[in-house]
Amino acid sequence: MSQTPDARTASAPASSTADAAPRMPARYDHVGSLLRPAFLLQARQRFADGGISAAELRQIEDRAIREAVRFQQEVGLRSITDGEYRRGCFHIDFLDQLDGVDTTQPRIIVKPDGSEVLQPPMIRVSGKVRHARNIQVEDLRFLRGCLCEGCRAKVSIPSPTMLHFRGGREGISRDAYPQLEPAFYEDVARAYGDELHALHAAGCDYVQLDDTNLAYLCDPQMREAARGRGDDPDELTHRYADFVNRVVAHRPPGMLLAMHLCRGNFRSTFAASGDYEPVAEALLSQMHIDAYFMEYDDERSGGFAPLRFLPRGKIAVLGLISTKTGQMENIDDVKRRIDEAARYAPLEQLALSPQCGFASDAEGNRITWDDQRRKLELVIRIADEVWGGK
Repeated sequence: MSQTPDARTASAPASSTADAAPRMPARYDHVGSLLRPAFLLQARQRFADGGISAAELRQIEDRAIREAVRFQQEVGLRSITDGEYRRGCFHIDFLDQLDGVDTTQPRIIVKPDGSEVLQPPMIRVSGKVRHARNIQVEDLRFLRGCLCEGCRAKVSIPSPTMLHFRGGREGISRDAYPQLEPAFYEDVARAYGDELHALHAAGCDYVQLDDTNLAYLCDPQMREAARGRGDDPDELTHRYADFVNRVVAHRPPGMLLAMHLCRGNFRSTFAASGDYEPVAEALLSQMHIDAYFMEYDDERSGGFAPLRFLPRGKIAVLGLISTKTGQMENIDDVKRRIDEAARYAPLEQLALSPQCGFASDAEGNRITWDDQRRKLELVIRIADEVWGGK
């Protein structure tokens, strides 16, 4: 693998690259969500129809999570999630449990020509944002009780930027927050910090923030929409980096914080396209995140040049394997793309993963369980060949 260290930004901090790499469970990982088994989807529907209780649904979720953990361990993953099996949608179920936040579920609308379009969920801040209860702690405790030795639990939660980007200033109550700065950002950061500390006390040292908004700000149409509601997309990028940093400032010592950059992943559809260049400096240099899961599964993601902003001590996890289709990637093509990425960031600061989760909502992407297994096995095989099993 070739490397061109000169291509990296001169502003990168001078910390050791060796310090960051061991903090990741392996040179391979996955984003977190997994396809739901049919019996779990049926149970969720029975619960929605009033046919079973919440306690009965949780017992069925417990069974599904045990099977999902066993699946991940059999495949060879070291970072283990609960597949997000207790959620209907990757972000709404979490945000809805914060005081002061109101949400709706996403849905697919069929247009007159038969094509489908995603109607995003509504997220509105209607009051003061507070962490009134632990959100993921009991789920984490159950997950940790299923793990074998040598595996590490990972919890994914939505990025705090979700509470601003969807509606902008008009999506946040002026009664609760006449001015956004500093009260809104500090309240959200404190609420997230409370959850991070609760998770850490329950034994979690690896949390991933799922963020669509910084990736959406790579898309020319999304950037124009931001301007249309009165936001400067360039200023917004730096504001969001600062917003995330306020959350990072509350994290417990020793907790690995990663961020997944997503351009939309609803039943094998996407919402945005665009090179990372417009957000790269703020995302990689300004933000105090340890690792970035970056979507690079097709031409929509652009090139690897933005990785030149990756500072020493951070990891870029290249999402080169698509979860949207069952078609298997060519091993040599993936290795060649890793080599291209290593022109801009040292190979020891890179890792490999699928581009997104397999089921950002309960229905999941339009692939099979066997596709999911083969994709994860492919990630591990390539990573072992490239990094020698490190």
